[in-house]
Amino acid sequence: MTSLLNVGSTAPLGASMVDGGANFGIFSRTAVGVELVFFDRQDDPTPSRVFRLDPATHRTYYYWHLFVPGVRPGQLYGYRVQGNPDPSRGLRFASDKILLDPYGRGVVVPTTYSRQDASKAGDNCSTAMKSVVIDPKDYDWEGDLPLRRPSAQTIIYEMHVRGFTRDPSSGLDEQIRGTYAGLIEKIPYLQKLGITAVELLPVFQFDSQDCPPGKVNYWGYSPISFFAPHQAYSSRQDPLGPIREFRDMVKALHRAGIEVILDVVFNHTAEGNEHGATLCFRGIDNPTYYLLEDGGSRYANYTGCGNTLNANHPIVRRMIVDSLRYWVDEMHVDGFRFDLASILSRDGSGNPLPNPPVLWDIESDPGLAGTKLLAEAWDAAGLYQVGSFIGDAWKEWNGRFRDDVRDYFRAEPGSARRFADRIVGSPEIYGHKGREVEQSVNFVTCHDGFTLNDLVSYNQKHNEANGEDNRDGANDNRSWNCGIEGPTDDPTIESLRNRQVKNFLTATLLSLGMPMISMGDEVRRTQRGNNNAYCQDNEISWFDWTLLQNHSDLNRFVSLMCARRGTRTVEHERRRTTLNDLLSDAEKTWHGVRLNQPNWSDNSHSVAFEAVLAQSGERFFFITNAYWESLEFDLPNSGGIAWRRWIDTSLDSPNDIVPWEIAPTVIGPTYRVAGRTVVMLFSNGKG
Repeated sequence: MTSLLNVGSTAPLGASMVDGGANFGIFSRTAVGVELVFFDRQDDPTPSRVFRLDPATHRTYYYWHLFVPGVRPGQLYGYRVQGNPDPSRGLRFASDKILLDPYGRGVVVPTTYSRQDASKAGDNCSTAMKSVVIDPKDYDWEGDLPLRRPSAQTIIYEMHVRGFTRDPSSGLDEQIRGTYAGLIEKIPYLQKLGITAVELLPVFQFDSQDCPPGKVNYWGYSPISFFAPHQAYSSRQDPLGPIREFRDMVKALHRAGIEVILDVVFNHTAEGNEHGATLCFRGIDNPTYYLLEDGGSRYANYTGCGNTLNANHPIVRRMIVDSLRYWVDEMHVDGFRFDLASILSRDGSGNPLPNPPVLWDIESDPGLAGTKLLAEAWDAAGLYQVGSFIGDAWKEWNGRFRDDVRDYFRAEPGSARRFADRIVGSPEIYGHKGREVEQSVNFVTCHDGFTLNDLVSYNQKHNEANGEDNRDGANDNRSWNCGIEGPTDDPTIESLRNRQVKNFLTATLLSLGMPMISMGDEVRRTQRGNNNAYCQDNEISWFDWTLLQNHSDLNRFVSLMCARRGTRTVEHERRRTTLNDLLSDAEKTWHGVRLNQPNWSDNSHSVAFEAVLAQSGERFFFITNAYWESLEFDLPNSGGIAWRRWIDTSLDSPNDIVPWEIAPTVIGPTYRVAGRTVVMLFSNGKG
């Protein structure tokens, strides 16, 4: 054992480079002893150095701290924490376990890493993850800064770093397939598609072994370090490689005008329930970091993942905000999507708070002002806050947009009125809050559930590959297979499916709000009916780049829509015009097949909407026919309007959508809209 008199400092927490070495700081209220351990290699069976912190000199309040001279970036380290184990009171110390630093900026994972070793008694030096000392200032950003793109011109592309380029069809070298570097190579594709932001599924270091035996945690919703980029997504396997390669990716995306939004998981960790693994927080100060029940013997599980982070505890609140600030300040990300964000509104007993401290901490932090904050405003225990999420800056994933648009295009009775509300920004949901137009994040599909292709190809989920007898995954999919379950060579059904995909994308990209599309939907990526592919790190989940040629018509369709969406005015955002005010001031009219006669009955399957832009005078006529037969719609013709056709999803490419400037003129007082079709007409003036 080595004892040093270099006392160190309580702040900042984690390992920080200072003159002559590094300062280490960690919080534990319930520990009686702490050891800082160094390793030379990630799979070493024993530490190279051990520093036992003296409670009399290396503890201030509940902060344990030490300065170690001579430390360089790249040093591997961890902690062993001693305490008085008493699981009945929530004290789960395991002094033989190597623990990650909660504030560690880097993580290495031995090839022999074993979650099982972390779940049972005994030393696990050689098989434990280790933290890495990082110097955040050791990088040349070349003037890069977060982009701060207006929400009104934002189009989100939800994607998986590994899945985007891992398939051999990506054409990339094996070394960089499925990595941050691989994503960089595909930036030209994203630019051509026209999206303006990537929303990356979790890139915090997670435990890929947190899954059923024989499977792999692919999605990454199993974090174990809130400050470190996931090591396996780096093509560089040196300890400092992941942080540098992640920054290279962010810088390259910014140069292409694309923002980076991270899907962050602050609601639970990979340590699981009382039978789970001791990797970090559990062994450092379990009652501080987690919500506990039955006197501390059990973990509250509002997440469906075994435990729930004690997010409104002052120490955990600070860690969450510090993490967000780090990713903005040092990693230059542009925003965050908060997984199961409603959990962050629960108190230490699990009850919803009217003013959750952590959410207000995030919203009011000056360093996060202007950062995009997106909430998945529900949790796994039934708390649903879409339309009522706290705060003034948060955007919300609009789950009701997803459900109601799905219902409408499968001709569900009573869906027309709900669909109409969704396409104009969901004032029924958000109007009472006096919020801006883009509060609603509009999406039809995301990582969780069917892909868009599968939404129109399967009536039932097909999750047999997950090994749970098809019990996992949502049963409420609101899908329609167009007549045949799964793949088909029937040209009529294939044509209908293609049209339905275009209908969904058109509704998403043209509705008021902030649109989000899911990786591969623009080329009809399939998961073979699997609606819960969290454990499928294979062709089921990966982007198949051959689809780009097979469905070039759909890719072109999305690109042209995105290009037009990107020209939207941001004046209402600059003026902070509310959704209610925008809709009140707009010249708009609802129609049915006859002018000024919308049909809001339960058996209605068509909606027509006319709007005039005050600034440009441009007029739009948006027609949706979810009925299975053609309908003839009257066209407004006040003052001799000359209508031009931009979109008609029933037409074959390239007539399904045309470049705006060459849109053909519509002849006649009516327009016949084929069954299950969306049409967009516009007029710049009189004929």
